[in-house]
Amino acid sequence: METKGGFYITQIKQIQDRLFERLLIENGIEISGGQGRILFILWKTDNLTISEISAKTSLAKNTVSIVVDGMVNKGILAREINPANRRQTIISLTEYARSIQGKYETVSKQMNTLFYQGFSKKEQEEFERYLARILNTLTQIENDHK
Repeated sequence: METKGGFYITQIKQIQDRLFERLLIENGIEISGGQGRILFILWKTDNLTISEISAKTSLAKNTVSIVVDGMVNKGILAREINPANRRQTIISLTEYARSIQGKYETVSKQMNTLFYQGFSKKEQEEFERYLARILNTLTQIENDHK
């Protein structure tokens, strides 16, 4: 039996990214989806290292470094040396980043509404349980190979 789940997930991700970026622009938020993932994590817990952001977003450290560099250059994030450990760099939110959190959350809710259009609450919960199982399996496999 041919399975298409991975193919569908890839297609969904591509379309979702484009739609989300369009909604962000329509709402006056000039950040990319990758930048949004980093902001989402920092809105929950500010002042993290690149490694911590990488772990929480599942983005590679070099990807996080590149995206954070761009965000620092645009004044979205700030970078400071950790006074307790001078080898560590701490990434933190700027006032601008804090100011767009509410608008970003509104766009996220709009995206979720689109995502689950036509699903019952029970179907949504079941679907998310399946996705969580796939994520857990893939995370475990990745961790086993580190």
